[in-house]
Amino acid sequence: MKKNFTICIFRIIILYLGIPALIALCLYPVLPVLLEYPPQSIDNQFQLDFDGITYTQQYILLIGLIVSCSLIVLLIRAYRMHRYIDNLDTSANVALSQEEKITLLTKVRALCYNTPYLLYFLEILLPLIFLPITFIVIDAYPLTILKICLTYLSFFTLASVTSFVFSKQQFGYILTLLNNMYPDSMEKIEIESSNKKRSKLKSLSVKLVLQFLPLVLVSLVFISLIGYVQASKKTGDIYYDAYRTIISNTFDEEFNSKDEILSTLENITLLNNSHQYFIVNEDGSSFVSHGNELEPFFVEYVLKNSESQSGRAYDYFCVDSEGIAIKCTLTNGDFCYAGIKYNTNQPKFLKFILSCDIVIFVLILTILIYVSRSLARDIRTVSSKLKEIASSNEKNINLNKKLIITSEDELADLSLAFNQTQKFTKNNIKQIRDNQSMLMERERLASLGQLIGGIAHNLKTPIMSISGAAEGLTDLVKEYDSSIDDPEVNSQDHHDIAKDMNSWISKIKEYTEYMSDIITAVKGQAVTLSETENITFDIEELLKRVNILMRHELKNAIIYLNISVKVDEHKLIHGDVNSLVQVINNMISNSIQAYQGKTEQNIDLIVEEKDNKLYISIKDYGCGLPKKVKNKLFKEMITTKGKNGTGLGLYMSYSTIKAHFGGDITFESEEGKGTTFTIILPL
Repeated sequence: MKKNFTICIFRIIILYLGIPALIALCLYPVLPVLLEYPPQSIDNQFQLDFDGITYTQQYILLIGLIVSCSLIVLLIRAYRMHRYIDNLDTSANVALSQEEKITLLTKVRALCYNTPYLLYFLEILLPLIFLPITFIVIDAYPLTILKICLTYLSFFTLASVTSFVFSKQQFGYILTLLNNMYPDSMEKIEIESSNKKRSKLKSLSVKLVLQFLPLVLVSLVFISLIGYVQASKKTGDIYYDAYRTIISNTFDEEFNSKDEILSTLENITLLNNSHQYFIVNEDGSSFVSHGNELEPFFVEYVLKNSESQSGRAYDYFCVDSEGIAIKCTLTNGDFCYAGIKYNTNQPKFLKFILSCDIVIFVLILTILIYVSRSLARDIRTVSSKLKEIASSNEKNINLNKKLIITSEDELADLSLAFNQTQKFTKNNIKQIRDNQSMLMERERLASLGQLIGGIAHNLKTPIMSISGAAEGLTDLVKEYDSSIDDPEVNSQDHHDIAKDMNSWISKIKEYTEYMSDIITAVKGQAVTLSETENITFDIEELLKRVNILMRHELKNAIIYLNISVKVDEHKLIHGDVNSLVQVINNMISNSIQAYQGKTEQNIDLIVEEKDNKLYISIKDYGCGLPKKVKNKLFKEMITTKGKNGTGLGLYMSYSTIKAHFGGDITFESEEGKGTTFTIILPL
């Protein structure tokens, strides 16, 4: 288990490292193009002068922070799972109780279910936290932060969805391993979980939305961003070409003064009122129309990079502002750059894109919610019908409800499979009932076979006693008849004879009552096992019947039954007394056989009350149960008697206590030391 668990966690770590790394590698060269970073402005001294950190350094820092945070969370939860699984390893620890195992398995199961969701939201939320902080630290523009955050968020949302889908498979494999190793405990946990109110986050419709909606959002943001950037670039190209033509026809190669340059600029007709003309001196000082100031980035770009870009200058990253700058030489040997700065933003186009995105997003979200709920509803219909079958008892189960098939897809296959399964289950239940009746009848006959010898012995003694009493009464009648005319017989003699006759009559009455008890007890066990007689009886009546029916078998085996009643013998129990007697007798018989022919042995029958429940324990000190028998006990018909056993006794005993009394049967056994079966009945 540990080895397989380690392999799964290793695969999950590779996923959460590999998928973001792959996306990051794809995004690294695409991001500058996608956001149209100014040429010659990244990964060089120019960028260091302004941001203090290069594009590559920013990228590695951000990706490292986001991935490392997710990885730390994953490792913490993996460590917790490893600790729980290590505690489940009974080879290295003291054997755990069933409750402790269920507690540990529940924790591992919860971690397997919740970890993919936690990492999913972390990989989406972390960029929203780290990206703004990083760009605020380097004093980036709000528009720059917005565009870069949207781009990063889109790609990391794609990474989170991909990691979520693939990691769930690996966590599912861990759950499969747990189910294979602890099937009973996991089944109990799953049943308890299904009965609880399920979180909306775990519903199928929400899962589908969580997996598909981010992809829609990524697509909309990506396409919209590309569209807007291309529109902005196209606008910039148009303005640049227009102003370049105008400036080329207007500017001379040499000017006498900056005032002359300024006058020339003022004579140029601007294509838009928001556009500005400017002059940048070689020392970095600048002049701009409308009383505004040029951004340091724009000034520096004009001085260092505009000539290599054919006079084109750019403002800060992702800021929709450009310009054209021409180097002007003065007669005194100085120079400056003169040009026009213009905005390339498209507010109307941006509003149109955002409006379209919102409409499309709402439309897709509505359709996705409807489709996901429709799928969930169809699947829920099948699951509810299956749950109805699983939770129904033998008497009220209804296997005649068919699902109507309304499509020709996988859901139709599911509905068809349900209908076929229901039909198959109906036939199997009928066959099981027939087989059950046959097996129960065989068990009844086997039990009666064991009782016949006891009945003959139990009835023989009182019959012989009654016969002797009848002979005594006959002698007394003859004696009384001959004394009627005897003058020597006085009234005291008649009283003595009458007293002796009453004594014999009392003995006959006692013997007949004992015979009646035997007949009542045997009659109760002679009925078909499937028939029940729910009455109210007390503990004294129960133990009396057990004593009568087991007396012969105990006597033949020379085994002593020690009955200890630690509760009021007149405490009432409601249910089928005959079924309970048969269960107890079956366990006493098993205890007798556990001694394997040894005589002068003891069996303890203890009756006590705890927490408003009656505990009936049958304890022997025989050979105990083998491990393979203990693992299968109450789950299937298993016997240690070879050809002489059907394996039905304990199996039917467990079913009887569960069905007729709402109780339970537990056992403790150790090879070579004995076995204790405990019947638990609610009072």
